[in-house]
Amino acid sequence: MAESSVANSKTAAFYDVDGTLIKTNVVHAYAYYAINAPKMTDRLSRTASLLASLPLYWAADKYDRKLFNDAFYRNYAGFGEDRLIVLGQEVFDKVIRPNIFPGAKSLIERSREQGHRQILITGAIDYVTAPLAEYLGVDDFVANRLEIKDNEATGRLIQPMIAGPSKATWVRKFAREQDLDLERCFAYADSGSDIPLLSAVGNPCAVNPDFRLKTTARAYNWPTLNLD
Repeated sequence: MAESSVANSKTAAFYDVDGTLIKTNVVHAYAYYAINAPKMTDRLSRTASLLASLPLYWAADKYDRKLFNDAFYRNYAGFGEDRLIVLGQEVFDKVIRPNIFPGAKSLIERSREQGHRQILITGAIDYVTAPLAEYLGVDDFVANRLEIKDNEATGRLIQPMIAGPSKATWVRKFAREQDLDLERCFAYADSGSDIPLLSAVGNPCAVNPDFRLKTTARAYNWPTLNLD
């Protein structure tokens, strides 16, 4: 997590990332790792396994985001930490940066000008989130972290896992530690799975919302943005 540059602010803006600020998601990031595995046999087996598992991941994501993460991040087992770091920057440069929504940076800049701390909260891994956070100039970020043993990823995540309702739990804990007034804070997200995150603040906003979130936003009169 980066050190905040707006330490005296009592408010913050929390941003989901995939689908909210960027068009890509964790599957695109892993696909880049898979096709750039050191060995050709690894590339073929990892890519084939990913393609074969996509329907399963889609179903798990719709049912329970935590279940999806448990299953999906097993794909990273065996990757060396050094390679994860190097390819993390490449994933940002070649996959994520070209797919940042046109309105994302200006949204963050306007919010910063209003005096709010800028915080990314994402289920992606920290290796690909750190370059994005630096590019967007946010104050803090929290992302999932892979367990590393003997310089290799085990395929498990370090707790707490960042997914669905746990984002709201993290935001509340962060607000207590940083003395933030959540009623004056903002949150931006695109998915129905992030309704708990949006409900944790006084100023929620649905961004590029899916059907479930669009319906909820309409029911509670939450503002809606399209950053594309």
